[in-house]
Amino acid sequence: MMIIDRLYHEAVKKGPICVGLDTTLKFLPKYLLDKDWSDGERITEFNKKTIDATEDLAACYKVQIACYESLGLDGMKAYSETVKYARSKGIVVIGDVKRGDISSTGDQYAKGHFTGDFEVDIMTVNAYMGEDAVSPYYKYINENNKGIFILQRTSNPSAVDLQNLQVGDDTIYEIIGDKIEAWGSAFRGENGFSAIGSVVGLTRPEEFEAIRARCPHTFFLVPGYGAQGGTGEDIANILKKSRCAVVNSSRGLITGHQKAGCEDEGFAEHIRNATLAMQEDILKWL
Repeated sequence: MMIIDRLYHEAVKKGPICVGLDTTLKFLPKYLLDKDWSDGERITEFNKKTIDATEDLAACYKVQIACYESLGLDGMKAYSETVKYARSKGIVVIGDVKRGDISSTGDQYAKGHFTGDFEVDIMTVNAYMGEDAVSPYYKYINENNKGIFILQRTSNPSAVDLQNLQVGDDTIYEIIGDKIEAWGSAFRGENGFSAIGSVVGLTRPEEFEAIRARCPHTFFLVPGYGAQGGTGEDIANILKKSRCAVVNSSRGLITGHQKAGCEDEGFAEHIRNATLAMQEDILKWL
């Protein structure tokens, strides 16, 4: 089964919940911060407990590599152990690495994140340099059953500075969407979606609806839920028509224990409760 079909089936079965493990020390409960461990070991333990508490709810996990790179080798060991642990559960793991280079450099990025210590199932890619920044991943999609999500319409406020610029009758984000559909045409699975997907934020639902209609074979990774203001109602019209997306929440979930005032070993239950609340908020509209 192609990776995008696996993700689609998980999103239908469990709900389209992507748990973001964008873990930094400020999110850890006090009992972990007090451990005589390295920062990477503390984060690894937090992530494993979070995965254990949410594995029956999460269609996938997204791991933001910057949170780990900032801690040096110790942090990258935590990244490696986190993605390996999540994948050992049989759950799709997205490496949020936003690579975007060409030729031999792109080949090395693909090898670095689709094999070895940092292997994930899907990785995020910036296609600003055109198809040359995307094509290094094609052989891994074919031979290793991998996938990519390409940045299209992101949720940050200043995205409009570039992504909404008009080129003829279209915006740049619409043109990128057309390219993603074209690049992905050779990699479609049994459910009609391509292993080359798109990142579209939830903060502008009306734009997202138009993108979905224009890109019927594209599966979406959707940031912007929770801490950035997106809600289940915002994506309801899209998911009613097509279960074409997973919706990511990071801070909104992994700070669940802090909102409940829990700093002890029971922290993960509060993260589970936050994930359940997100699941309910999205599914009640469908």
